[in-house]
Amino acid sequence: MVDADPASEKRDEKPLSFLQVVGSAASAAFGVQSSHNRERDFSRGKLSHFIAVGIGLTILFVIMLIVVVNLVLSNA
Repeated sequence: MVDADPASEKRDEKPLSFLQVVGSAASAAFGVQSSHNRERDFSRGKLSHFIAVGIGLTILFVIMLIVVVNLVLSNA
């Protein structure tokens, strides 16, 4: 006996949205990714999207560090 709803199956097959990829990459970077989201990412996500978002988040993090360090040093 299968209780699968055809609408939920179609919803599960859709690729991840940009915000879902960013949220998953940020959660993974902080080490707080849930197992449900990790499974969703592996089944519906594309590796190239996660790599691009990961590189973008890393660049943003480095820029934020540079800005904070420059602000601290200029006020010292």
